[in-house]
Amino acid sequence: MVDATGFAAALRKDADDWDRSGALPEAVRGAVARAGIFGVGLPKHYGGSGGGPVEVGDVCVQLGGVCSALRGLLTVQEMVAAAVLRWGTAAQRELWLPLLAHGARFAAFAATEAGAGTDLAGVQTRIDEDGDELVVTGRKLWVTFGRTADVFLVLGLASGGLWALLVDGDRPGVRRQSVSGQLGMRAAEIAHVDFDGVRVSRDRAIGPPGSGLTHVVGTALDHGRHTVAWGCVGMAEVCVTAAADHAVQRLQRGVPLAEHQLVRAELARTAVRSRAARALCARAAELRAQGDPGALAETVVAKYAAADAATAVSAAAVQILGAAAIAPESLVGRFFRDAKVMELIEGSSFVSELHIGERLLRRHGFRPSAGDRAGARVEEGPR
Repeated sequence: MVDATGFAAALRKDADDWDRSGALPEAVRGAVARAGIFGVGLPKHYGGSGGGPVEVGDVCVQLGGVCSALRGLLTVQEMVAAAVLRWGTAAQRELWLPLLAHGARFAAFAATEAGAGTDLAGVQTRIDEDGDELVVTGRKLWVTFGRTADVFLVLGLASGGLWALLVDGDRPGVRRQSVSGQLGMRAAEIAHVDFDGVRVSRDRAIGPPGSGLTHVVGTALDHGRHTVAWGCVGMAEVCVTAAADHAVQRLQRGVPLAEHQLVRAELARTAVRSRAARALCARAAELRAQGDPGALAETVVAKYAAADAATAVSAAAVQILGAAAIAPESLVGRFFRDAKVMELIEGSSFVSELHIGERLLRRHGFRPSAGDRAGARVEEGPR
């Protein structure tokens, strides 16, 4: 089984450089592949290590505690792999899963558009059928690792409904516009990607027309929420440690910050938030491992709580560290920026609240109107 603890620790010293440069070095990607991390959640038959949701979570905690972009690299690889594993044909699984597990091909998830973020049912990218080929035309935004991905899982609208398909990044008509200087995840090589009449063979379609959002993309986003949630736990736990260390070591007029009751109380709150997030993630992972039908909803809860914890804990750490937290090389400062992004991706906190609230009220006999249901979608995410 993959143990990312030592691997992640060895990379921690370089993460600030990645954030400033806006990219993950090729050598880092290679190291991740050699460590077997890309295949942690895939069956051994396809080159993976056969790990379950708990093992995937453990790896994401370690990577998330180093760099959100590094965890994001695993997230998008696993999102695409999860979609192919569940909805791909036998031939597609045999071809693509070993490539993804070994890091021989890097994947990206291309769904969000200018008018389709929270509600991906509004995508306008077209998938036209032309004999034995499919023609993709549209513009996707905020694609994580879109600058360098070898293959994109693209959501588009076909005559039979929303469809998902794999598009090679080197096909004629694929154009990438790099995004830099965004709030967080600056090393995630984000890009806006244009697909201008890109032609692919029909065997690149995952599932039939009409299954693109509800099945294929739904599976990818559910898996993405699971990995993001655990990555947030890693961020929160590292911030708790950094804040506590600083409180003990930093002296004001010869007295450690830890002597101040306000500081102790803030540290207590960060510790409780961090532990609570881990517990909710563990519960969701257990249900996922059991194949429990409630696992999807509990994953939403876990991701919501973990992103909230990462945001609150990193903010508290910045407050405790003071000026040290706003230095260019500050880890808690970087996580403070990254954590806010976690509240937006793979189901924004606002939308997750609607979903969680509706689920609670349904147990008491509440049935929302059609308009209310439209606002409680959790498929979205700038990925």
